[in-house]
Amino acid sequence: MTRSVWRGESIEEIKRMAFKDVLLQISSYPDPTPVVAIEQAVGFTAALGAHISALTFNIEIPSTKNVLANALLDVPGMAAAAQQKSVVNARSLVDVFESVATKRGVPHGHFIESSTTSRLAAIVTEHARMHDVTMIPVSEEVGFQQFVAECVLFGSGRPAIILPEAQKKCRSPSLDVVGVAWDFSRSAARAVADAMPILERAKTVRVVTITREKKIDTKRSGAELARHLALHGIEVVVEEEEAAERSIGQALGDFATAHDLDLLVMGAYGHSRLRDFVLGGATKTVISHPPLPVILSH
Repeated sequence: MTRSVWRGESIEEIKRMAFKDVLLQISSYPDPTPVVAIEQAVGFTAALGAHISALTFNIEIPSTKNVLANALLDVPGMAAAAQQKSVVNARSLVDVFESVATKRGVPHGHFIESSTTSRLAAIVTEHARMHDVTMIPVSEEVGFQQFVAECVLFGSGRPAIILPEAQKKCRSPSLDVVGVAWDFSRSAARAVADAMPILERAKTVRVVTITREKKIDTKRSGAELARHLALHGIEVVVEEEEAAERSIGQALGDFATAHDLDLLVMGAYGHSRLRDFVLGGATKTVISHPPLPVILSH
């Protein structure tokens, strides 16, 4: 007999819906993920009371059939050196990850896959589908990690936490003060639902709607979201902030800084066109230059 999971769930059953299985994707090539980003990810996982698995790669570099290039530049030798660099980095990253997780008392495991860079994002996305949330560190320079984040967001069906590799806070990672970017959209609603385990743990939750940047077509109010969250035991502060000639991404970054947020919750906008992702403005800003850790859902 089929059981309806939405009826009569006990408190214990509801608690089991929280984040329990976190994936951390760490880069081994061309530059390894900084240790501080790994420490931040493990710290957040400790705050969630979850298990974390690290995923990294031994990069395979296809050989070239250009005889002249091989003769003049020793392309095979360069490829072999690059592959060996990724192997060494991957093993070193896993050792660091296991040391940090053990020190924090966080249950953990790891995966080391072998792949070309062209297949890497797809493999991360496959792993992400079997975890509650995926953490992806990105650098200040736009590069391959941003592409990986886009693939996971729009291909996994699960939320992702984008972590800035360069920490702007010196204190230990926490989830005490959380912001919610709320524009009454489907993506924002999905993000709130996905982030509910985090919101329930936070000490302060601030819901902000950026106004006068784009038309928000709704008859609902922020107070209605507050009522909904209150039924989950989450008390929130509802605020509006004018864009004041800033983009939504810039306004959210300024809001996060002004209120010392530990994490921002927001919906991700975008769609695929052939093999490229077309991102919404705020989503592109956050993935390219996250001002703080951001949990995104699509």
